[in-house]
Parts: sequence; C-alpha cells; structure tokens
Amino acid sequence: MSLKVALFGITRDIVGTSVIELPAPAPATVGELLAEMRKQYPALGELRSCAVAVNNEYATHDHPLRTTDEIALIPPVAGG
Repeated sequence: MSLKVALFGITRDIVGTSVIELPAPAPATVGELLAEMRKQYPALGELRSCAVAVNNEYATHDHPLRTTDEIALIPPVAGG
C-alpha cells in the first residue's frame, strides 16, 4: 500500500513528475509526509511555503493520512 501525492507548479518541477507514491503506513501525518518529501527532495525545503490538501481541503501538519486519501502539494502562487 502507498500514499499517492499529486504535485503542481514548482513542486512538480522539483520532483520531476506530477504524481509520486510513498510507502504507507508511514508517514502517518501531513507533517511527517512533508518531512519525508523534503528528505527525498531537498529543494522542496527551500520553498517559502507549501500547502497540503487532503481530500480537496487544506490540511494542518497533524492531520492523519490514509492510503485512500487524495493528497496534493500546493506551491505558493504569485499574481499581480
């Protein structure tokens, strides 16, 4: 079983693909997921901010994750 994470914008560019899979059950929370992803892709740690959505809603770092969740990394967006 694995967690599938959709990537957009600069996060997709850093990782090199639009979807990655990480082994489950760990990481078990959004914060642990981000830590694992920053370990595997150090450039993600250089982003000023990066939101995580779980099942189409923004999630906090302590939000638990399940293998059935839709997870997405949402990079900072600039506009003008």
